[in-house]
Amino acid sequence: MRFRTLIVTFLAVCLGVFSVNAKALAVVPSSMTYDQVKGTGLADSCPTLPTGTGDTISVGGSAYITDLCLQPTTFFVKEEPKNPRQEAEFVPASVMTRKTTTLEQIEGPLSADGGKLTFKEKDGMDFQAITVQISGRERVPMLFTVKELVASASGSSIADGTSFSGGFSVPSYRTSGFLDPKGRGVSTGYDNAVALAADPDDDALNRANAKRFDLTEGNISLTVASVDSETGEFGGTFESEQFSDSDLGAIDPLEVKVQGIFYGRLN
Repeated sequence: MRFRTLIVTFLAVCLGVFSVNAKALAVVPSSMTYDQVKGTGLADSCPTLPTGTGDTISVGGSAYITDLCLQPTTFFVKEEPKNPRQEAEFVPASVMTRKTTTLEQIEGPLSADGGKLTFKEKDGMDFQAITVQISGRERVPMLFTVKELVASASGSSIADGTSFSGGFSVPSYRTSGFLDPKGRGVSTGYDNAVALAADPDDDALNRANAKRFDLTEGNISLTVASVDSETGEFGGTFESEQFSDSDLGAIDPLEVKVQGIFYGRLN
């Protein structure tokens, strides 16, 4: 009898925890089948919370953020103007990649020290290979990511208006084992195109032959617009700037701006 009582108590606790967190985590209705969800983009969406709740989540010393999700909604690419007197500016770009653009299940510690909150990204699905197109012309491949993100905000609690900002690493869109159409790569393949050897003093030709794995930096700002103190959930909007692919050093990368929404949960 005592064992049966313990089992019932354990199940009740599990159901209680599930009911608390199911409000925002259940993005896809449980009644929908795989075929109904397939191709709709619902699986690529971050959870959302009501805005303007006025709640506050206090961070006492240290905590842990889980299920951080970033869903891009708009992309911009900095393009050089045709008029040399004008400055380069960001122009809208269309997504060519299928509905696999969201970063999710990102996690890491959140610490409060000296009137400042600091989040350090440790694990999760923190990158997506995406291709965007500028006004129906040039296609720009990029690795949308927040790898090794370190973002900070003022204060010791998360509330409406809290703004995190920080930098992250942007690895190369292609790995060292990738071979271009002429069989050239970083760690394998030919040293140059299979034909007459290129002039080693020609920088333009040698740049395509001498492949390299570029590692650049990006920055992001996340502004909290909704908080649920009962479940520890929060969400809002973000804006990120990073570089696009450099084709293993063969071309100059372009600056890309990404805007969207985010969601996270504090343990």
